[in-house]
Amino acid sequence: MLRAGIVGLPNVGKSTLFNAVVANAKADAANFPFCTIEPNVGVVAVPDERLDVLAKISNSAKVVPTRIEFVDIAGLVKGASKGEGLGNQFLANIREVDAIIHVVRCFDSDDIIHVSGSVDPVRDMEVINLELSLADLTQVERRVERLKKQAKSNNKEAVAEMEILEKILPILNEGKAVRELEFTPEEEEIIKPLGLLTSKPVIYAANVSDEDLATGNQWVEGVKAEATKQNAMVVIVSAQVESELVELGPEEKAEFLESLGVEEGGLQSLIRATYELLGLRTYLTTGETETRAWTIIAGMKAPQAAGVIHSDFERGFIRAETVAYNDLVSCGSMGAAKEKGLVRAEGKEYVVQEGDVLLFRFNV
Repeated sequence: MLRAGIVGLPNVGKSTLFNAVVANAKADAANFPFCTIEPNVGVVAVPDERLDVLAKISNSAKVVPTRIEFVDIAGLVKGASKGEGLGNQFLANIREVDAIIHVVRCFDSDDIIHVSGSVDPVRDMEVINLELSLADLTQVERRVERLKKQAKSNNKEAVAEMEILEKILPILNEGKAVRELEFTPEEEEIIKPLGLLTSKPVIYAANVSDEDLATGNQWVEGVKAEATKQNAMVVIVSAQVESELVELGPEEKAEFLESLGVEEGGLQSLIRATYELLGLRTYLTTGETETRAWTIIAGMKAPQAAGVIHSDFERGFIRAETVAYNDLVSCGSMGAAKEKGLVRAEGKEYVVQEGDVLLFRFNV
């Protein structure tokens, strides 16, 4: 399951956002630093309107959306790389996630104190990014020291890893992120066990007040400019609005969002951005038993996509009966789609596309 860690300085709206997007979560969103002592974890369904449409066509007994796990991690402060605040615990929790949602405060409030005394999201971004770089630098330097003896003995694996780490060190010394470097697939496998914090893909969630949700504000513009330098994504969210959406029904939600000038809530925006950032795609299966969404990596071929359901599907793969979602919906049934020649038999080299509706044939 995809795991996204929600991070940020204390009092930027991080836990409030977590509580809102994970309605059954019980993170304490109190107005003081370190209120989230242990990482709070919540699993949410990924909204996908296509599932209900397909379920009606197939008369499915149940609908099973794909899921994403959000982890609310203790607030970080300057000096965390040296153990300040809850730094060591924070950094350890970040190593376990697939992507980082970095919440930055882009709103002013007399009621909510800022840990640095003023609102300056670019400064806040720099604080956390520097701490992550310093933590990675310490880890890489220690690893290099351990590898030196092995490299002197002409240990090929140690030499290969040393070469990669020596490419990483200058970047970290400059306070930059490892993700700014390009690695071959082989190099990525070598450094993967290190779990480098700055190698994690990042989405900046600019947390604004409700009146700024549609257009942003001057602070958001600063965040976007800084994110552009890092080739990072920015999503405008409002933890305040998300908290209110939790209490509303579907129609009321739609009306409320429309009144604010937006089409979707922060949860949908964050999930869409995370999928885009990680290069993920969704394919669908449907029948009388269930209609279900499955998450795969872009470029994955049919047998590997089948393996997401069960390893036996990949081992015994014969073919995939494939129809595009829009084609199936326009025909109204799988039978009608077959009559029109829109259902194709695809083999092992077929690259699964976003929204494909698939039925796998395989040998047991």
